[in-house]
Amino acid sequence: MGKKNALLFLIVKTFHIAVGLCLLLSLLTPYINPAKFPLLPFLGLGFPVLILLNIVFCILWFFKNRTWFLCSLILFGLSLPYQMKIFSFNVLPTDIPKESDSQIKLMSYNVRLFDLYNPSMKNAKSTRNGIFKYFRDEEPDILCIQEYYEQKKPSSFITIDSIVEIMDDPQIHIKGIQIPRNRQTFGLATFSKLPVVNKGYVKHQGANKNNNNYCIYIDVTQEKDTLRIYNVHLQSIKLETNYATKKTKDDGTENTQSTIKTAYRKLKKAFAIRAEQSKTVSQHIKKSPYPTIVCGDFNDTPISYTYHIFENELIDAFRNTSSGFGSTYIGLLPAGRIDYIFHSKELNSTSFKIQKEKLSDHRAISCVIY
Repeated sequence: MGKKNALLFLIVKTFHIAVGLCLLLSLLTPYINPAKFPLLPFLGLGFPVLILLNIVFCILWFFKNRTWFLCSLILFGLSLPYQMKIFSFNVLPTDIPKESDSQIKLMSYNVRLFDLYNPSMKNAKSTRNGIFKYFRDEEPDILCIQEYYEQKKPSSFITIDSIVEIMDDPQIHIKGIQIPRNRQTFGLATFSKLPVVNKGYVKHQGANKNNNNYCIYIDVTQEKDTLRIYNVHLQSIKLETNYATKKTKDDGTENTQSTIKTAYRKLKKAFAIRAEQSKTVSQHIKKSPYPTIVCGDFNDTPISYTYHIFENELIDAFRNTSSGFGSTYIGLLPAGRIDYIFHSKELNSTSFKIQKEKLSDHRAISCVIY
């Protein structure tokens, strides 16, 4: 082997070792609070890329070196349970038993304020009306909305009246930032066709007590059963602000280093805040006197500390009923599946659906719970 080939193989092996170590560390992401080890969430976010790189090495070493091939294969095997969190595989559909007379169709949707801040009001209303049409076509019994917006009359951008009409005069629970001057509310909203016997919200403690993210819940009755339904919106990354106000050099080009540093700080902060919010919500769920359904925008991937907190106690309805990657986020950062519906183990789920239309930076998700 010539010197050039020897140097090339040394570089490849070094890179493979680095990828392997990062992949092994990423497997710890669900179990270690990101506030204690800030690097781990980033490795968890990069888990799909690390897996792909490991597969490339696996193919490469199959033809070149048996020992390194086996190392790649072992890494692939160790990460397989984590891959199944990202890619679900269900062969048989889950049918609702004939004897089950208690079922609820639940939808969760981050509507991005119904596109309120679109520069074109005509386009904003078109998007809003498209969202309303989706609600009307899908006919959910429970509708949980994140990044909800409404303005009391008089208003040129009506939202709540249309939803009330579509949902056939539902019971409503709304919590968010209120701006009395403009009669506006920004936050969370849950609409229920089923009788609501109680409602409340979970007060977030932790790293950012004054954050604008909330968790609300309602207790509904269906036949002889009572269920508690949580509507969650955990800490956003808010990278958009960074890109909208990014610094430039004197020649007008983007200061990439500054942008990366700002993005890193925002991601690091968001990971830690979500961890605390998740624990607070989880503790509240454990005290629930009823079976629970938890849905919303969690802003974290299945390889995360946040996801593990909920998965540890509840069933992920997507993985319980569907196949594929189930990507729900189509915004700036290709994060994949960050919107979820979880439910208690005594409940079951079927008919999980992810919206095809792009009417927000998130896709709506829905399923039948019974």
